Amino acid sequence: MRWLRLRALLLANLVLFFSFLTGLAFVGHAQENSELADHGQAPQTFAQYVGSSSFGEAVFENWESEFLQMFMYVLLTAYLVQKGSAESRPIDEPAPQDEDPRDHRTDRNAPWPVRRGSELILTLYENSLAIAFGLVFVLSLWLHAATGAATYSEEQEMHGGAAVTTWQYLGTSQFWYESLQNWQSEFLAVAAIIGGSIYLRQRRSAQSKPVHAPHSETGG
Repeated sequence: MRWLRLRALLLANLVLFFSFLTGLAFVGHAQENSELADHGQAPQTFAQYVGSSSFGEAVFENWESEFLQMFMYVLLTAYLVQKGSAESRPIDEPAPQDEDPRDHRTDRNAPWPVRRGSELILTLYENSLAIAFGLVFVLSLWLHAATGAATYSEEQEMHGGAAVTTWQYLGTSQFWYESLQNWQSEFLAVAAIIGGSIYLRQRRSAQSKPVHAPHSETGG
């Protein structure tokens, strides 16, 4: 039970992720078959739908925006501040995150890249969170484009048009419409938590300041 308690936040989010992904697959399958029936076509099996470009596009279109949000959030919070926000670095004072890891080479519990890594490895490691989110964002964007191109081509061919490649689909208004409608909502949500944490509180949450903290206090 202690093992679960110490990992409950991550595990809870993974359970929610897989639950909603499964729900998306089932309702998406029903929606896809409804549209196929409207066009007089044979229905797909559940396995066929999960392996289809339609399902892939629905998934990766959203992953793209989520990882863009996290990539940008990590970078922006490293350099920008917001007075009074729990999401901001302290203003005009050092933060633990600012410490040079090179001063902690001899710390016994420091991660391996800090204790033993070369200068290149340490440089990559001290930026690894943003790098990881950035790479997953680029991969998700490409998968969105690839699956979207397949779905878009199917629709074009049904109406007598020509199929498109992934690169060609990246230049269509359809791709950018799908992307931007998600990107704008992600940054609205980030702005809401940054601004909301100035004046609002949630006891026990790491995303909130202490309930008794003044509105002007910056940092969690």
